[in-house]
This record gives sequence, C-alpha cells and structure tokens, in this order.
Amino acid sequence: MAVCFFDTSALVKYHHPEVGSQKVVSLIDDPTNRIFISRLTLIEWHSAFAGKVRTGTLSSSNFLIAQKGFYTDLRARKFSIISLERSHQQHAVRLLKTYASTQNLRTLDALQLAIALDFRKRSPLDHFVCADAAFCQIGQQEGLSVINPEENTPP
Repeated sequence: MAVCFFDTSALVKYHHPEVGSQKVVSLIDDPTNRIFISRLTLIEWHSAFAGKVRTGTLSSSNFLIAQKGFYTDLRARKFSIISLERSHQQHAVRLLKTYASTQNLRTLDALQLAIALDFRKRSPLDHFVCADAAFCQIGQQEGLSVINPEENTPP
C-alpha cells in the first residue's frame, strides 16, 4: 500500500492518455493505494484541460468526456481531497521566497507543495506524484519521495 499525493500535472494523465499515463493509472487504480489531491486541483484540472482544447490537443467533445470521468471519480471518492488552509498560503510564500528567485516555482505549485508538506506532517505520505521535472526537483529538495510518471522509473 502506498499513500500518494498527486499534483495536477500528474493527475490529468489519468483522464487523458499521454506520456506517463500508464504509470498514473497503475498508481490510482491499485486498490491498495490511497490517493490524495488538494482542493486546488479541482480548479487546476479544468484549466489544464481547457488548455488542451485551446491548443488543439483535445477536442471539446473529448474534454466533456474527460470532465464527466473526473466528476465520476470525485463522486466515487477515488481521490481524498485536502482543503486549502491559511497556513498553506503562508507556507507557500515561504517556499516562493526560498526557491522562486533561482528555480521555476510558480504560485499554484507552491500552494500544492505546501499542502503536500503539511499532509506529510500529519499523516504518512509515501510519494508526491508530479509530472513537472523542475517542480519534482523542488519537492525532492523539501524531502519528499517524488514519482515523475514521465520518467522510466517504476512506481
């Protein structure tokens, strides 16, 4: 059994086939794993898929199919959702002060990381799952065990 916190960059691969999707599907569909996402992911997921439609990677009709699947997964509680708290916002600012001037840490990534780090303090966390190499590196610097589904390492 593994407890995994999924960043949106990895979670979108569950609802749209692309590089790394196979690894994401195997982690999420393993009934012994517990999958956590932040409430922020509910917003980012839509933004990521809107971008896929805008760039022509995904048709509008396939976006609606993916969206239906996402909502079905949410209703089925496939993912446990962690709320965004004021302390996460404060921690995100500290992370930005630490990393953003020298590495590519963006606002929403800092919030996701702050939530994952807080979760790790409160509960066992085996893996931070993220499909952004620069963000993965920062997660590792913060002491997280990181899985990048786009890399050829087994989960």
